[in-house]
Amino acid sequence: MTSSTPFQVDADITVVPGVGPRLAAVLGRMEITTVGGLLDHIPMRYEHEHAESTIAEVDAALPDDEGAAANVSVRGEIAAIKIPPGRRPRIEVTLEDETGTVQLVWFNAPWLRNKLRPGLRLVAEGRAKRWRGYLQIGNPQWREEDDVETPARDARLRPVYPASEDLPSRRIEEFVTKVLEPATKTLIDPLPDEIRKSRALKRLGDAYRDIHQPESPRDAADARRRLAFDELLLLQLGVMMKRRHLRETMKAAPLALTPEIEKRILGRFPFELTPDQRQVCREIGADLARDVPTNRLLQGDVGAGKTAVAVHAMLLAAAHGHQSAIMAPTGILAEQHHASISRMLEGAEVEVGLLTGSTPAKEKRVLLERIAAGDVKLLIGTHALLSEGTVFDDLALVIIDEQHRFGVEQRSKLRRPNAEGRVPHVLVMTATPIPRTLSLTVFGDLDVSVIRHLPPGRTPTVTRVVAPSKAPDVYGYLAERVAAGEQGFVVVPAVEESDMGLADVENHLKMLAAGPLSGVRLGAIHGRMSRDEREGVMDRFRARDIDVLVATVVIEVGVDVPNATVMVVEHAERFGLAQLHQLRGRVGRGEKRGVCALIGEPTTEEGRRRLEAIGGTEDGFEIAELDLGIRGPGELFGARQSGLPPFRVADLLNDLDLLRLARQDAADWIERDPRLLGPDAVHMRRRLMARYGATLGLGDVG
Repeated sequence: MTSSTPFQVDADITVVPGVGPRLAAVLGRMEITTVGGLLDHIPMRYEHEHAESTIAEVDAALPDDEGAAANVSVRGEIAAIKIPPGRRPRIEVTLEDETGTVQLVWFNAPWLRNKLRPGLRLVAEGRAKRWRGYLQIGNPQWREEDDVETPARDARLRPVYPASEDLPSRRIEEFVTKVLEPATKTLIDPLPDEIRKSRALKRLGDAYRDIHQPESPRDAADARRRLAFDELLLLQLGVMMKRRHLRETMKAAPLALTPEIEKRILGRFPFELTPDQRQVCREIGADLARDVPTNRLLQGDVGAGKTAVAVHAMLLAAAHGHQSAIMAPTGILAEQHHASISRMLEGAEVEVGLLTGSTPAKEKRVLLERIAAGDVKLLIGTHALLSEGTVFDDLALVIIDEQHRFGVEQRSKLRRPNAEGRVPHVLVMTATPIPRTLSLTVFGDLDVSVIRHLPPGRTPTVTRVVAPSKAPDVYGYLAERVAAGEQGFVVVPAVEESDMGLADVENHLKMLAAGPLSGVRLGAIHGRMSRDEREGVMDRFRARDIDVLVATVVIEVGVDVPNATVMVVEHAERFGLAQLHQLRGRVGRGEKRGVCALIGEPTTEEGRRRLEAIGGTEDGFEIAELDLGIRGPGELFGARQSGLPPFRVADLLNDLDLLRLARQDAADWIERDPRLLGPDAVHMRRRLMARYGATLGLGDVG
């Protein structure tokens, strides 16, 4: 029964009749704290409930043929319960109404004997047929019917909600029914009629009513389309507003790439840049030459040469007397960048610094002083770059490596204005290509450059998925490659022994040393080692004093040892698709072809699909799309990684066309009203600030 009380959408959930402190806590754990939150708790699917009939009507409509059957719904009182003996346990219930009786039969459901009793009134729904002269419904769905006066139900689509053990879907439906009509009457539709009509969208109140109580599948689909459009439009408005504000109100240091500077920079590289790298350097150079802050995404597959492009941009900043910084997600990757860039710039008058969480206090103090004085022109680091104690003299360029590891807020922290009011240019890099749908959403404020081709001489790595029973063959092959003068990695999921039975670094190393890799020089590396310990191990591995390195995923990115040709991954089903692709990219970086053996025995469908996907393609861009399809956007770039609230309704796998429409409407709206201050934008702006103001950094937009 619907309440006549006008419910405001921002009212606390406890105003809903029947929701006391205990249920409010249960709903809170489901992130439902207000009436609006209850409206936004969208059904995950619908079940078709048939109109109720009397038992006599069912009996009359069903043909005498015992093979005939029909879906029915009946209401009545339990007259008798029988549990016949036999190998196949079953419960037989005689249900009667004023017109007749029907037999309800459940197989393999012994728990029902404690729930069903004579005199209990219930509604049963299922497939009715004739069996040995009786009218029978096998394994029906049922619910207790407390209200004898409740009228017989018409056919309908019943919403099925995301629920919990403490709060089943039907209780959630009861609460939604109580507030739906009065709450939707108080809603203000923030979408201008012009946009709503041009996109053939329902009014907001109608959309909420039809998503929760649709009369047809078409009603539900149209309602979902309106609510999904609102989500997509809201994010696009935020992205477009931030992009426009950045480009129109903020200034950066112009860094012109003159022929003379270009010649000096290229002279620092011990190799020729590929055509792709040269093209990307031109694109980035054109950006950096302007006083408009650069905001560019550089995508490139594993081993495509993104670091060289980054160094090119950093040297351009140094040539103009400015500082630049590159932020990596792990200490090991920062250390790798520091080592390779330092080697590349050996003999140059450019000071390169390294700042991570494990930098010793005394060394860190001196380094921070040199950064503040402007002596360190190229700084490589981790999250430590974001600390309040890190103050630059004149930071002109920030490069964020493996940007999906950092949230939107972290990216914005590096864009603090300097004493002259200028902000740094920003270049973000990833070896995990962004699927096209996500590139229009979370990263919609970025221009995009792509390195598609690998440097000359790089041949694709051969990938094999093998069962654990074949592990001896894998390690035998690895021993042969080591005997031929090559090196390899063995990656395990754990640092130390656990009760999950996973391979760990210490015990796996002992097993290999005593067995299949006896006589091979083994080393170990993992994230719990100190920076000096890790650097020492990697130096020995590069110097070929270690043949095989047993490691965790700390070597996932940044490790470049051309002589390493074999990658073995234990429990491969435990790793993500992008992780496996990154690990595979650690080998075959020299003249010899790499081989990657993924040892795994997936127990889930998702695990099986991941291993099939990684074994079926070398293309990182294709893998990114496959990963999106397997894990979904919520997992791939959800709130944890992007810093953005997840979508409740929109589905990026299936709503690409709707996303394009929302993007176009957002662009047009921001073009005519950059700060959403017009009379038709008041309510949309309020929604935007509430949902994305903090995470997109819209507070400074005004």
